[in-house]
Amino acid sequence: MLGIHEIWLFVLSGVLLNITPGPDTVYVIGRSMQMGWRGGAAAAFGISCGCFFHVAGAAIGLSALLMASSTAFGVLKLVGAAYLVLTGLQMLWSRPRLLAVKDEAERSSLRRVFLQGVFTNALNPKVALFFLAFLPQFVAADAPHKPLAFLTLGLIFIFTGTLWCLVLAAFAAKAAHRLRQSEGVIAWVNRALGGLFIYLGIRVAMLETR
Repeated sequence: MLGIHEIWLFVLSGVLLNITPGPDTVYVIGRSMQMGWRGGAAAAFGISCGCFFHVAGAAIGLSALLMASSTAFGVLKLVGAAYLVLTGLQMLWSRPRLLAVKDEAERSSLRRVFLQGVFTNALNPKVALFFLAFLPQFVAADAPHKPLAFLTLGLIFIFTGTLWCLVLAAFAAKAAHRLRQSEGVIAWVNRALGGLFIYLGIRVAMLETR
């Protein structure tokens, strides 16, 4: 009805792409080690929400605009790169804190982790171009409702990705339960995550529209 074809292949491809280690995987594992399962879950849901911006953009044509307009692509690229680098530097400079914190402070930290996940994906034009290139492969050229088909496929991709990230968060949190009591370990996790964000920022800044 929506013009979607070979959905089984789409789901299989999406699962394989989701379980392939990448920056999102590292971010979820790092936050799980740092803050426990809730920290990893906050990171996972933030990443998913950031991806939804690109799915919606692909559905209504914003991703195509980024591909066609070098100015729009360049602005988003620079904003995203600056955000990633600044976030990475903040993590590198932050002082480690043990998890014995007040509930309100912990909730604030979880909100920050969630928003970092959102902005990391939402401000990355490479993610937008990925969805623009990937989703149309499974929608018929004469589909009567292409935007709805793109949205449906995108939500399926996000759903499987979120499940995988939650599983990762659970395993990483359980494995790191004792390690999280050490300020030294937390400091190294901060440095690893900070380095990851700076690396992503540099990669985003070097992206070129094709």
